[in-house]
Amino acid sequence: MAKNGMTGGNAPEARWTALVLAGQRPGIDPLADAFGAEWKALIPVGGLPMLDRVLRTLLACPEIDRIVVAGQAPDALAQGWRAAEPRLSFTQSQGGISRSIAAVAGTPTAPWPVLVTTADHPLLTPDMVAAFLTGAGEADVAVGMVERRTMLAAYPDAKRTWLHFRGGAYSGANLFALRTPRAQPALALWAQAEQDRKRALKLFWHFGPLLALRAVTRTISGPNALRTAGRRLGLDARLVALPQAEAAIDVDKPADHTLAERILAAHQADART
Repeated sequence: MAKNGMTGGNAPEARWTALVLAGQRPGIDPLADAFGAEWKALIPVGGLPMLDRVLRTLLACPEIDRIVVAGQAPDALAQGWRAAEPRLSFTQSQGGISRSIAAVAGTPTAPWPVLVTTADHPLLTPDMVAAFLTGAGEADVAVGMVERRTMLAAYPDAKRTWLHFRGGAYSGANLFALRTPRAQPALALWAQAEQDRKRALKLFWHFGPLLALRAVTRTISGPNALRTAGRRLGLDARLVALPQAEAAIDVDKPADHTLAERILAAHQADART
């Protein structure tokens, strides 16, 4: 067996490191403040801190070997059962998402392959993780997304940010697979493009004007756009369209929190019947 449990042909059998981004913007986070929490990651959803829901999901995933939580105040997050769990470790986040990932990805703290998600993803499930890693396959970099038709079929009133392409529009699922060191150029570019991640023209401009033009004129599909962007960096990049609408519901504002609690309550009611 190869390093990290990789068997050479089946990416989900690899023993992944999960990196959970639990930071927040400088200053008082308005959502955390609304719930009387100092840290956004600890806002309760369905009676449990969002971070706990994400961590318990990841601990239940057979693909995950270890979990690293990155936040501005690691000691504040490493409390209670989290501090006692041997598969969890905590590290200081850096200035921005991409820098926080690059600081630990591929190090002894977080060896390859690395699955990145966020603490504000309380609806994350082991099935989502399994579907994403299966879809990522042997790609150097994979990005999880939900197609708009999938979302609207389940939650027609949900408000998301959409990247529009030929044949469909996609919203991010806060799931990223970084399988090999070949992902490092993508992290470097991400540091430059981070503020443009929700605007297709500006995002793809970082990969050249032709790709940006094709993206904004919707003459290229989402999967092909990501594949082309990856080739510009000398790596295999893949868009993984997830079948679970909830994969694209993170909690950034009060309406998201209300929706997440409603979904969790419905799931609990279904489990009792």
